[in-house]
Amino acid sequence: MRSKPASAIHGWIVLDKPLGLSSARAVAAVKRAFNAAKAGHAGTLDPLATGVLPIALGEATKTVPYVVDGPKVYRFTVQWGEARTTDDAEGDVVARSDHRPSAEAIRAVLPRFTGTIDQRPPAFSAIKVSGQRAYALARAGVAAELAARSVTVRRLELVAAPDADRAVFEAEVGPGTYVRSLARDLGEALETRGFVTELRRLAVGRFGLNRAIPLDNLTALGHSPAASGHLLPLETALDDIPALALTEDQANALRCGRAVTPFSPQERACLSQIGNGATICATSGGKLVALAEVTAGEIRPLRVLNI
Repeated sequence: MRSKPASAIHGWIVLDKPLGLSSARAVAAVKRAFNAAKAGHAGTLDPLATGVLPIALGEATKTVPYVVDGPKVYRFTVQWGEARTTDDAEGDVVARSDHRPSAEAIRAVLPRFTGTIDQRPPAFSAIKVSGQRAYALARAGVAAELAARSVTVRRLELVAAPDADRAVFEAEVGPGTYVRSLARDLGEALETRGFVTELRRLAVGRFGLNRAIPLDNLTALGHSPAASGHLLPLETALDDIPALALTEDQANALRCGRAVTPFSPQERACLSQIGNGATICATSGGKLVALAEVTAGEIRPLRVLNI
């Protein structure tokens, strides 16, 4: 029996990823649900994490980098008194402390972890060390020295302290920030130890939980129109990027990989306002044609979109 040909479907699904499922398996499940030719996600969530996982289908996969680099919001619980190999509940205990910080002490150290800070990634991370993933080296018992990196924490707040052993935080962070590292470093700054026990992502860029659908609900809908009702337009990921309408001839040039030089005074004035080096959404007839770059008065295609 022949498999059904993949559908030409383009757009975004905001998945509320369940606990225990890897991001790769979540993408595969959504791809099957829509019978899509291509699928990818914007920002990995560990199996122990839940929440917003934006999944791109079809030509939307070409816009993933514009989502991955956006701000992310997390709510997470830190348990005090233990350090773990993975900086989360999966790891083995490597150190203990009897000290428990007060809510006042916690709030007092938070400014040290906001703004642009240096952060050492967890030993169990996907960062490559000499061509190998750090987590693979850690599992093999090889101690890899991971250098600290500059990351941005836009906001870090204590949400609740349900008991002496736990504290709940909410953080808005930039690309490359590890919540597990925040928990570890907070514990050390508070003269105790800490690791993440719960992690939920509330937003990735413009994609929030208000737009998310649980995987069980999505798969139950199957290939029905109701499932398609949860498919967001490809352009949703590009709301912050200026758009420029082109003629059909200009659009065809971009589709063929050629640069376009606008001739009308209005177009030139628009490009001047957008600025050299900026990325734009090139459109024609109301449809997105390409992501392009403004370079020396020209529009050069970066990613052509076949929709």
